[in-house]
Amino acid sequence: MGEPLLVVVTGPTASGKTALSLLLAERFGGEIVNCDSVALYRDFEIGTAKPAAAERARAPHHLLDVVSPTELMTAGEYARRARHILQEIRSRGRMPIVTGGTGLYLRALLEGLSEGPQRSEPLRNRLRAVVHKRGEAWLHRMLRRFDPVAAGRIHPNDVPKVVRALEVCIMARQPITAVWRQGREPLRGFRILRLGLEPDRNALYTRINRRAEEMFAAGIIEETARLFAQYGEAARPLHAAGYKQVMQLLQGSVNRKTALWAAAQAHRNYAKRQMTWFRRDPGVHWLKGFGDDPQIQAEACALVSRWNEEMIE
Repeated sequence: MGEPLLVVVTGPTASGKTALSLLLAERFGGEIVNCDSVALYRDFEIGTAKPAAAERARAPHHLLDVVSPTELMTAGEYARRARHILQEIRSRGRMPIVTGGTGLYLRALLEGLSEGPQRSEPLRNRLRAVVHKRGEAWLHRMLRRFDPVAAGRIHPNDVPKVVRALEVCIMARQPITAVWRQGREPLRGFRILRLGLEPDRNALYTRINRRAEEMFAAGIIEETARLFAQYGEAARPLHAAGYKQVMQLLQGSVNRKTALWAAAQAHRNYAKRQMTWFRRDPGVHWLKGFGDDPQIQAEACALVSRWNEEMIE
């Protein structure tokens, strides 16, 4: 018998990853490992689209609600925790199903990341000051001068990633893309089947818009106000899509209608960046639809069954 099978279910936000993962877990005796960076954090519920309690009851879930909102969870630390959990699932004779759309965390888990230089808060503060003084585009142009390849992969509005990339370039005295290639330790001991959900773009955007409306109706404004009162600006998920726009509403810079539109737009932009990221992986088996579509679920089950049979043979 060959190495055990690890299934990865990925794709853009609102593409139905949870629905497909639950079906696969029930069908093949699996356990689900979260790979969404925001869903790691405790207390943030409405804006994270975490699996509901009834969904979590259908299969064991891991790495949900495991980090304090003020705690930093790096991709490297995520990979360390997730790899430990994968080995535990393997020891139980169960199938691990890694589910989520945070590309960097998934790459860290499957391919490994180089350690890179240590964090430098003074340097980070200077780079953040550049953003406040000159804007996000200026900071991104700085990165383009240091490392054009990294600048092409990181969206100009993703300030934390731009800051980290510049920090590494400056501290390591070389492009961050060169650092990425050093010292990687890929995940071993599993055969990895990557399933990617790729629904029609217009249909996806319709779902994203509806999800944003549902979040506002479910009380994301009240949740955000409560969490800001409890944790302040140190709560990292408050900077994520959805929460960020609600914070602008609470601060009085936009009205409810504008905040709702901006939240939906932010999630649509994020979905576009996710697809750009995942399309670079030639090993993904793309499923042209949503994860809750019975036809897509049947295709996914057929793939998993075939890979399981090949493993046994």
